[in-house]
Amino acid sequence: MNSKIKILIIEDNKVLLDSYKEIINEAKNFCTIGAYSNCEEAILNLKNDNPDIALIDIQLPGINGIEGLKKMKKIKSDLLSIIITVHNDTKYIFDALCAGAIGYLTKNTEPDELINALNEAYRGGAPMSALIARKVVESFVSPKEKDLSDRENSVLQLLAKGKSYASIGKELNVSINTIKTHTRNIYEKLQVNSKEEIIKKYNN
Repeated sequence: MNSKIKILIIEDNKVLLDSYKEIINEAKNFCTIGAYSNCEEAILNLKNDNPDIALIDIQLPGINGIEGLKKMKKIKSDLLSIIITVHNDTKYIFDALCAGAIGYLTKNTEPDELINALNEAYRGGAPMSALIARKVVESFVSPKEKDLSDRENSVLQLLAKGKSYASIGKELNVSINTIKTHTRNIYEKLQVNSKEEIIKKYNN
């Protein structure tokens, strides 16, 4: 048992909790070190359990999974944690990731996908259900920027670096007038009035 990767589960639905335990304990390289229906008990026993990975639901009695995770990370900073929940909206996803979760799965995850996610997490990855990964990627593109064409996005990136129309035209192999036209379209779509505003807003 000591050679296996130790998993802590926090899930208030007993059927699901037992299901996760069975899936994990049947896997050759994992074992369930603790299974709790709330964060309070898990936190109380965290040092004694000393898990490698925590599998945590969000909607729990008492402290929710995200707040519970924050408290557990203060006790065991190297704890790897994966949220597994029915919630797939962006706020929950980013609250969980900001709290220290390295993975985010939905509860319709198949048993083999769950084991793959645990293996990925242990190897340093960040396992996410396909839907969750797509939401994370989409969140980095604001609706206004998504309205831009590929060429306009290229011009925007160069404008944000402070480049002149002439140098942008040269880099993209088009005329200055074409760059000016793209820039007017960008200003209109992003509701900015000058290159200075673009630099301030988009240059990280």
